[in-house]
Amino acid sequence: MTAPTKRAANPDVITAIQHLTRAIHAGGVDPRLLGLVHLRASQINGCSPCVYAGVAAAKKHGETDERLHNVVAWRKTPFFTDAERAALALTEAATRLQDGAAGVTPEIRDAAAAHFTEEQLSALTLEIALTNFFNRINRTNGEQAGKTW
Repeated sequence: MTAPTKRAANPDVITAIQHLTRAIHAGGVDPRLLGLVHLRASQINGCSPCVYAGVAAAKKHGETDERLHNVVAWRKTPFFTDAERAALALTEAATRLQDGAAGVTPEIRDAAAAHFTEEQLSALTLEIALTNFFNRINRTNGEQAGKTW
């Protein structure tokens, strides 16, 4: 693999990301669930630095190895609550747009709405979008696993 592309961070972009991150964490979603959402989107996108850092951050929030190892197969395991499953389904549907999938269907949206308030749904949606943003930047710049934030 070639070395990552080095780019200077734009201060305005950094400030915008900080504001988005604050809004996400003010949305009332358990940080552990935000971590699972981040991890699942990053797995789908093949973003090794985000998977690596996401696992490290999730562990700091008390997530278990058992659950982290099974996020990739969440549908076939007993380790996740119905609310977590709804959030992971939302994550996959919103992330797999390029695969020609149906996207977020009314059924997926309704299942998530049954477990989360509008404010929480907004935070989840923003977390999914921001993760996809980071995944694409990392993949474009050739970043590799091994860094945490």
